[in-house]
Amino acid sequence: MKILKFGGSSVAKPERILQIIDILKSYYSRGEKFCVVFSAFGGVTDSLINMCKLAEKGDESFVSELESFKERHVNAATELIDVASLTKVLEDLAENHQNLRDLLQGIYLLGEASPRTLDHVLSFGERNSAYIISHTMKRHGINASYLDARKVIRTNSAFNAAKVDFDVTNKNIQQHLNQHPEVQVITGFIGSNEQGNTTTLGRGGSDYTCSIFAAASQADSIEIWTDVDGVMTADPRKVSKAFTIPTMTYAEAMEMSHFGAKVIYPPTLQPALRANIPLYIKNTFNPEFIGTLVSDKKDDGKVPVKGVTSIGNISLLTLHGGGMVGVPGISARLFGALGRAKVNIILITQGSSEHSISFAINPNQTKTAVDAIHSEFEFEKQAQLIHPVKVEDDLCVVAAVGENMRYRPGMAGRLFNSLGKNGVNIVAIAQGSSELNISTVIKKTDENKALNAMHEAFFLSETKTLHVFMVGVGLIGGTLIEQIRSQSQKLKKEQALEIKIIGLSNSRKMLFDANGIDLENWQDHLENKSEPLESLSHYIQRMTSLNLQNSIFLDNTASNDVASHYERILNESISISTPNKIAVSSSYIQYQRLKNIAKLRNVHFMYETNVGAGLPVISTLNDLMNSGDSIIRIEGVLSGSLSFIFNNFKEGSSFADIVNQAKEAGYTEPDPRTDLSGADVRRKILILARESGYALESNDIIIDPILPEACMNAPTVDAFFEELVKANDYFESKLKEASSKHQKLRVIASLENGEARIAMQAVDSSHPFYSLDGSDNMIVFTTERYKERPLVVRGPGAGAAVTAAGVFAEIITIGNRLVSE
Repeated sequence: MKILKFGGSSVAKPERILQIIDILKSYYSRGEKFCVVFSAFGGVTDSLINMCKLAEKGDESFVSELESFKERHVNAATELIDVASLTKVLEDLAENHQNLRDLLQGIYLLGEASPRTLDHVLSFGERNSAYIISHTMKRHGINASYLDARKVIRTNSAFNAAKVDFDVTNKNIQQHLNQHPEVQVITGFIGSNEQGNTTTLGRGGSDYTCSIFAAASQADSIEIWTDVDGVMTADPRKVSKAFTIPTMTYAEAMEMSHFGAKVIYPPTLQPALRANIPLYIKNTFNPEFIGTLVSDKKDDGKVPVKGVTSIGNISLLTLHGGGMVGVPGISARLFGALGRAKVNIILITQGSSEHSISFAINPNQTKTAVDAIHSEFEFEKQAQLIHPVKVEDDLCVVAAVGENMRYRPGMAGRLFNSLGKNGVNIVAIAQGSSELNISTVIKKTDENKALNAMHEAFFLSETKTLHVFMVGVGLIGGTLIEQIRSQSQKLKKEQALEIKIIGLSNSRKMLFDANGIDLENWQDHLENKSEPLESLSHYIQRMTSLNLQNSIFLDNTASNDVASHYERILNESISISTPNKIAVSSSYIQYQRLKNIAKLRNVHFMYETNVGAGLPVISTLNDLMNSGDSIIRIEGVLSGSLSFIFNNFKEGSSFADIVNQAKEAGYTEPDPRTDLSGADVRRKILILARESGYALESNDIIIDPILPEACMNAPTVDAFFEELVKANDYFESKLKEASSKHQKLRVIASLENGEARIAMQAVDSSHPFYSLDGSDNMIVFTTERYKERPLVVRGPGAGAAVTAAGVFAEIITIGNRLVSE
């Protein structure tokens, strides 16, 4: 024997009912023995409740809602039932509807809907549904019989949530099934008391009906048919990567249900659990899918956590005070008072110091709870032995559930780590000795982020999703987007990383998509499907309000305004990668502050591309120092534009012509003095000095002027070039002097003994800089380990492709660190 149950969404429309008929026909044709429990049509129970409320208020619009109710059921019967049976069915429905109308009219006249009357009204949903479907099954060749569960399920008189008398009920069900071999089509949700008055079984009542029948008939299994593929690892509305749990124990299902899994409800499981009956959760609209099996059998233990779940809105109350320590009976008095006030406790936690007890409740019960506690502990409160109850609102509970957690060390650590590195602060923690679940109380605004972070930690540890927010989509930004797009599949396959760009912005517009922007058409979407960028604060507000785990902010600009927001971004537990040098080359105290905030928030602040674009300069320096090496000297040709100019300045060429060529080729800024002044190189050597441990400021960097004063003071770029032509003799003499010694001119930034300098120098063939060509950068590290043969890093130090590649590499580094941390 199997007991099947179909919920409201499964029977919401006639075409869905016909899908159920196909499922039942397959069972029937195989010779299986089964009974079927049906809920009311989808939305009907809410409609009946609303009719009662309208009638109770004296609002005659209950009549029009009743007419809609009647029309819906008559239309369903007409569409589903054969002509020969339809007349009788419609007559019976008409009688039901008249009885319902009489009840509602009574409520309307009295201005009151008692719990008893409400139960009677609500019963019409299941009674109509099961009756119509039983005749539909007959039409399709199934020998079915309608059973009004009020005939067999006996309850007490606690209307709206009646308790079942199992001794009487089990006897009634067994007797009925023995006398009626047909397929029983049973009304869910309802029963009757000893006087024959209609009662309802409370939330999840139709599932409960199914479980009651299964236990009474000693069924082989229960099947709950709903609109999802079984119990999911998380709520798919909150965690897009949730998937079906193949098997779970009763205890795990109970925990998942308690913490908000809507597919099943704890009382549903009790009769099945006591009778040891396996329970299948299946999808009406995907009947071939195996769904979830709930039983007393544990799996092989390979999966320690079965699901992550949450209770979305709670208040945390804390009773605390020195007068609680070592005093027996405090807990009993506290929870006794709450019990008498009918306050439901969701979670309890108490420290070993006994100084405080915290518990979570529904916010609607907060005032009742506080009043009950203050009344119970009035003496202690007056004596200042116990403080007034502390109330914290706008919280939620997130939990990891799984029986096998007790056998796997480090589960709690993995959970806390996943929350911590995503900036989710834990307010309270609760874990039973059975280790069946680990529950944490957090801010409600962090619920979705926490669930996704936990789900990723426990179920998707092989794949990490990074959520990227990018400001600046010019040459570097656009190139980076294309690099991410072209490498996405390789990253998933080889690095187990999925990079989703969630936000984009240029100076005028911003575009957001929480599911990831289409990188094939991002330019069109940014232009045509975006919104105005009112300010960068507006963009950051949107980014933080999404509150996504594993978030990274990319600044591809050279904007001081963007850099000024880094502190706020890091404080939101969002990592940063940027080629923008402004933040880390500003004041030393600000540089320190940003790095310390990143460390405090357990996020990453990365700026490798500040020096040498895609070259591993800063990371090499950090590796040397972290491994215990001592830096003796750093020398660098740190400007691609200056490298191009001096690599091409040879005998027979004009310095002014070479500078003009560099300008035309895009190597320099529109005003080449920006490069030739050494200002950009100063930022880079300053960053290297700070990374080496020196607290230098920008004005501590000594710059030996490269250009004559007249060139620097020229009022326009054209005037500058005129002055530069006049200075050709100056540069020619420098070149001849170097050449006579078989040397070459280079602009070199150096750091030694805490002193940093930028100067035009001549180097001979023994120096690594001698062989530079093109626009390459070169950085030479002389250290205790690399004293005789310095460590050299060389390559392109500018350009959109290499800079974008450097930022891309940092995104991957951040992703890999998130995996390993």
